[in-house]
Amino acid sequence: MNLLLVHGPNLNLLGERKPEIYGRTTLLDIETDVAAAAGSRGAAVLCFQSNHEGSLIDFLHENRKLAQGVVINAGAYTHTSVALRDAIEAIQIPVVEVHISNTHAREGFRHRSLISPVCLGQVTGLGRDGYTLATNLLLDHLGA
Repeated sequence: MNLLLVHGPNLNLLGERKPEIYGRTTLLDIETDVAAAAGSRGAAVLCFQSNHEGSLIDFLHENRKLAQGVVINAGAYTHTSVALRDAIEAIQIPVVEVHISNTHAREGFRHRSLISPVCLGQVTGLGRDGYTLATNLLLDHLGA
């Protein structure tokens, strides 16, 4: 079983950017956590981060047949990208959306996710642990 772990814009700066919101956890910390959680259940993880919308879409398209599921933090594209929403819908594999902060407790424009309607579910506001939870929920759904 293979999973994709996809990170959108600015997530490469985790640990540095707005630690009062996102904490001191780095992207590598999250990728290590997810790989360990997946590995303990016999799954492998391919990680990808980009600040570019088209690169995220290309990665999903190119790896759709390699993976059985996706955990994605689309960053700000969550709230703005119809193209990313359409790509998630088009790949036809389960996707769990995750956010470090509680987007519903932040600025109004962050309250609406364009990708949620085409995702299996959403984990938000649980910090670093949200990624492991999202991974386990996805693997439970896949029957791993």
